[in-house]
Amino acid sequence: MTDYGWLLFIPIAVLAILYLNQHRTNLALRKEITYINRKLMPFIDPRHPITQERILTLTPLPELRELLQTINGLLDRAGQSAADYAGMERAMRMMLSNVSHDLKTPLTVIMGYAEMLSQQTDLPEEERRRMLGEIHKKTAQVHELINTFFDLARLESGDLDLPLSVIDAGEISRQRILAYFDLLSEQGFQVDIDLPESPVWVYANEEALSRILDNLLSNAMRYGAEGRYLGLSLRTSENHVTLQVIDRGRGISRTEQARVFERMYTMEDSRNRKMQGSGLGLTIAKRLAERLKGTLELESTPGVRTCFTVTLPRSKRA
Repeated sequence: MTDYGWLLFIPIAVLAILYLNQHRTNLALRKEITYINRKLMPFIDPRHPITQERILTLTPLPELRELLQTINGLLDRAGQSAADYAGMERAMRMMLSNVSHDLKTPLTVIMGYAEMLSQQTDLPEEERRRMLGEIHKKTAQVHELINTFFDLARLESGDLDLPLSVIDAGEISRQRILAYFDLLSEQGFQVDIDLPESPVWVYANEEALSRILDNLLSNAMRYGAEGRYLGLSLRTSENHVTLQVIDRGRGISRTEQARVFERMYTMEDSRNRKMQGSGLGLTIAKRLAERLKGTLELESTPGVRTCFTVTLPRSKRA
């Protein structure tokens, strides 16, 4: 081969090498795209389960690495959404089960007494009145439970109108504890009230704050009855007002403390006891506190002290 022949071979060899390198790159790219497509298939084909497995980013192409990192971020969000949805489904199933239980019990009593009244026409008048009284009481219980569910649904959908104004948190606290005072005295509770005599102004809604306090006070009486103690205090700082409702009953374990604000959650031993509630009172109280731009928190040492703390923005003037 002449010197000119070698000169012609060199560019051909270079082009061949470049072609082979490009071919290998194209093959690798096609393999990466196929791999990405397979990983993304669960999001467009319902037959494939969604997993939180990430896509490996070993490609040498910086643009493709950036794309894969973005896709991994989307996969993380999709996986979290799927987990949240599954958790919501479990919570809804549990809530429906609890709703069925809470409605079935009074309705069974109502149906039983109604059947007896229709079949036994010779019942003594006193017994008839007692049964009618039980029917009325259980009907009121069902009505209250349904209204509570409706209120919670409106709260969580943002459909409940809560006009805010400057109100005296101290006066509302006094009114609410006075409403329970006779019952507390009858049950032998030691009542410890620490409320300032001068007005404590907050920018809130009077009905909502009253309902928060009612839920917390009735909850303390129901679940803290063994301690026979109920405390209500009001403190102020430069920017906030803090209300605390305290009892010395059995308390709430650390594992349950994270769940007491969930819908329909009641203590492990409360479903078959007279002190049973609907499991919605604390949920509603927390949602109302949040709507008032405040917080509701819990601290509990079982058998020693349980404290629910409501914190609201303070208003500097009436």
